[in-house]
Amino acid sequence: MNPSPEHLRYANRVLSYLQTTQYYAIEFSGSVDNATEVEPGDDEVLQQSSDASFADDPETRKSTQGYLMKLFSGAIMWQSSKQKTVTTSTTEAELLSLSHTARETIALYRLFEQIQFDPQHQPRILCDNQQTVGLIQKERPQLISKLKHIDIHNFWLRQIHKDGKITVQWVPTTDMPADGFTKPLSAEKHSHFVKQLGLVDISSRIDPEYVSGEDIDQDDIQISSDTE
Repeated sequence: MNPSPEHLRYANRVLSYLQTTQYYAIEFSGSVDNATEVEPGDDEVLQQSSDASFADDPETRKSTQGYLMKLFSGAIMWQSSKQKTVTTSTTEAELLSLSHTARETIALYRLFEQIQFDPQHQPRILCDNQQTVGLIQKERPQLISKLKHIDIHNFWLRQIHKDGKITVQWVPTTDMPADGFTKPLSAEKHSHFVKQLGLVDISSRIDPEYVSGEDIDQDDIQISSDTE
């Protein structure tokens, strides 16, 4: 497919965004204070969150899933991907995402053991779907699904939750740190998402001469449509 003027506009928009955010960096707090925005003052240094859209791909109707892991308020692991399976409900999509996040969390804790780092708390994964959280926490939940593999993910999550390998906590979507990995956001929500990642503008902390010397005019980063 040949690039169109619309593709050119999108490319220039990406370049413009990269230019204006070139001094953004992940900042770590170095303490446990406000390590999680969900519960201010919480002493948990590690925060995991899992989220999923539902059937947002118009061609395949597959859902997008994403996770974010933060250590001392700064992002250390994140991912956004399309699910391999078509789900029939938001709950099923959230279950698949939560299962993937749980596996990554367990692997991360194994790495911590190898480097002798102890977060000193049980892994806690944030999820903004109440029904999904209920399926993991309740004694006798009911998941109405004809998809066997999704039911297997559900039982596995319930098992590792019962074994104490993870805990799951509901949070409202407005407080979901992984929301930006599953869907386009408005300008206001995107700004909030950037803060949730632990990104800050460090241009004021850099030598002014270096910053001014590196600045590039917006016109210099535009892709031209001329094909001479």
